[in-house]
Amino acid sequence: MKNILLPTDFSQNAWNAIFTAIKLYGPLTCRFYLLHTYEPKLQNVSGFKSTSRAGNIYGSMAAESKGELDKIKEYLLKNHKNKDHVFETLSISGGLVESIQTLIPKLDIDNIVMGTHGVTGSNKFLFGSNTLKVIRGIDNCTMLLVPGSFNFQRLKSLAFPTDYMHFVPKNMLFSLLELMEVWKSEIHMFYVAQEFKLSKQQENNKEVLMERFKKFPVTPHDVPMSSNVADAILKFIEGLKVDLVVLTKHSHGFFERLTREPIVKKVGTQTSVPLLVLPGFGGN
Repeated sequence: MKNILLPTDFSQNAWNAIFTAIKLYGPLTCRFYLLHTYEPKLQNVSGFKSTSRAGNIYGSMAAESKGELDKIKEYLLKNHKNKDHVFETLSISGGLVESIQTLIPKLDIDNIVMGTHGVTGSNKFLFGSNTLKVIRGIDNCTMLLVPGSFNFQRLKSLAFPTDYMHFVPKNMLFSLLELMEVWKSEIHMFYVAQEFKLSKQQENNKEVLMERFKKFPVTPHDVPMSSNVADAILKFIEGLKVDLVVLTKHSHGFFERLTREPIVKKVGTQTSVPLLVLPGFGGN
């Protein structure tokens, strides 16, 4: 059974991420953990002479959190008729990243699925503040980041940007290969550069990747760099019309750029494809 963590702030984007997760993992046996974390604002609890007032604030937030989670679970149990899916709720007082860090080993989490934006999200940026915190703070778990406008239908094709500079261990691709097997997906593996002469190391790593994906239709692409790597990748993705983009934290510095910049110009605001972020890995 796969264990999927679904952080939610009860926003529309969070709802869409939940719906995407249960459809994407529809063919698999899964336990979904609906997670909401809450922390009162500092000004609401600081300065109290008595702890009773602070306790009342925490109690009220806890009750609201649990009540909203119960509503989601009730809706899913009523409307989502998949006997292979189980739903549990987690209402936790504390920081989102810290809570997730604790839950990953405790619940043996395989994947985190969350929206790219929350209640206060802005289309000006590719990721909302909470999503950025999770991306930067979690290194040991696969993450699926779902835009609010995305309507999942099937996983027909996906894009895998790579510079072939890093050896990819088998276990890092397990969750991806599992989904590809279920959906019979094809993969576009592409390399963005100014020149396409690969070193011996890159050639070896490319051969390993091709071997990893040998069960699936694979199309390698050489993509000329335009103004920068990130722009070239985003524009190429738009042209492919893929259903998913797979990134690692070693992808050309592309991932770091996406998490820093206000959406890499206008291209990002037009990108409505989910990102499957694989954990960083060691090796050369």
